[in-house]
Amino acid sequence: MCGITGWVSFDRELRAEDATLHAMTRTMACRGPDDSGIWAEGPAALGHRRLAIIDLPGGRQPMTVDTPDGPVVLVYSGETYNFTELRRELTDRGHRFTTRSDTEVVLRGYLEWGEALPERLNGMYAFALWDARTDTLLLVRDRMGIKPLYYAPTDDGVLFGSEPKAVLANPLARPRVRLDGLREVFALVKTPGHAVWDGLREVEPGTVVTVDRTGVRTRVYWRLETRAHTDDRATTITTVRSLLEDIVRRQLVADVPRCTLLSGGLDSSAMTALAARQLAEQGEKVRSFAVDFAGQADHFVADELRGTPDTPFVHDVVRTAGTAHQDIVLDAQALADPGVREKVIRARDLPTGFGDMDTSLYLLFRAIREHSTVALSGESADEVFGGYLQFFDEEARTADTFPWLVRFARHFGEDAGVLRPELTRALDLPAYTADGWRTAAAAVERLDGESDLEYRMRRMSHVHLTRFVRILLDRKDRASMAVGLEVRVPFCDHRLVEYVYNTPWALKSFDGREKSLLREATADLLPRSVYDRVKSPSTQDPAYATALQDQVQDLLARPSHPVFDLVDRERLRRAASPGGPVRTQAARRSLERTLDLAVWLDVYRPELVLD
Repeated sequence: MCGITGWVSFDRELRAEDATLHAMTRTMACRGPDDSGIWAEGPAALGHRRLAIIDLPGGRQPMTVDTPDGPVVLVYSGETYNFTELRRELTDRGHRFTTRSDTEVVLRGYLEWGEALPERLNGMYAFALWDARTDTLLLVRDRMGIKPLYYAPTDDGVLFGSEPKAVLANPLARPRVRLDGLREVFALVKTPGHAVWDGLREVEPGTVVTVDRTGVRTRVYWRLETRAHTDDRATTITTVRSLLEDIVRRQLVADVPRCTLLSGGLDSSAMTALAARQLAEQGEKVRSFAVDFAGQADHFVADELRGTPDTPFVHDVVRTAGTAHQDIVLDAQALADPGVREKVIRARDLPTGFGDMDTSLYLLFRAIREHSTVALSGESADEVFGGYLQFFDEEARTADTFPWLVRFARHFGEDAGVLRPELTRALDLPAYTADGWRTAAAAVERLDGESDLEYRMRRMSHVHLTRFVRILLDRKDRASMAVGLEVRVPFCDHRLVEYVYNTPWALKSFDGREKSLLREATADLLPRSVYDRVKSPSTQDPAYATALQDQVQDLLARPSHPVFDLVDRERLRRAASPGGPVRTQAARRSLERTLDLAVWLDVYRPELVLD
């Protein structure tokens, strides 16, 4: 897992731009604390920061192969889980390897298969490859968008990087955000390719971006397609289990300490139990980590979003699976720490909008990094198997909008609730969201003879897998890589995603519950308590809400702060008043959003174009 960046300028000799290249690469230091490297020749320059996972001494980058017609150079972030099979095939075809790394497999795979390489890869990856034989740059991203990659076309080439901050470190890029960028910040819809910053694009999942002297082109090598599912229930359950066994086995491969993230919910418990059983066969014990909140037992109140605290279920899994476990306990002071908020904003490059769920994730990852370098996560199982409450909510099912927005509005209020009225009108988020929904819904193919209910549920699944999951994957990637932790997501293996996506809803919920297939596929591994529960994380400590209130009062005492170009001071004052509704989800979210915006404006000083 690493950070990559680079610059192609067909009108320049980039060896003369050493200072700028180093500045761009330094922004990725948190993603790659173990090593760094830069390659520059003619119109191309590539930078790399390395987090060493496989072949610690041999996987240095940029990695180069010299050919009679010029070098081919690769900077790569991520993991290719089928690299062993690919290496064997390439060896049979005459390639000779000098390292044990998956990076060299990708590089030599390109020499063998050219632009058809991505279709052969199973993994999470984002990489840039400069082919001096044709003066061509390829930017490639994995199928599900697990690893990020951004680019900004210039007059004579392109800038690129794992994160926007790498591109923004180049003087050719301007830290400017227009209304469409702010719409993306507040709408919670993740428009494909949109990167918020003006002039910046996100390489879309399953896509190759090609840059040469004729310009920039894109090719989609994978998309989520509709296919008929012919397996019966028993076969489907068996297939899901078989896929999970193979996926977890592949994703446990590393030359550094590994662990699992355990929440006590079905997803992470099943994944942890599979990992524990497989490592036990090798005489190893899996390490597991869970987040808990100080005083949670005292403050917990069940509601529709949080039915039970996590910790008792976590410990049931630990006993059943036999993991070496540690609870990471966070208190309100740590969650509300302005310094931690700033680190999260710097990691995300944006005002994030998830409040204590973001800070707790960052703090959890930071604590885990003291013990492990690789962690397996249950992220994305809800999208794959249909686990969210909106899948069973008739209003969300039938609404002419993104289903999660129905539930978010019900429980958290509108994101734009404290914005200045004139900005709210200019953003027109309802129209922006409606346009996005129409585009997303139109991309869903319907099977011949598919019932209205099945098609509606297919559409819900599709938009969760192509829109909502990308928000969560980006959040996970930024928070983990900010502390140099690689987090792998077994449930995002494209084979599992394709298979379960095309399983009819009647099979996905055959017992009337969420994630029926996953539950039955791993039933033999789970304690009964976890088999029967629904997961729900977040702090309810009133001290956290009070800390937010105090910080917003400090902000209100600075009326010249640029955040008030966006936020209405009186609305904010009411939300943060001592007798106000600060402990409601909606009010707390407004305070968190405002503080995020203030930190973002202080750190990045973006040029805002609000017309």
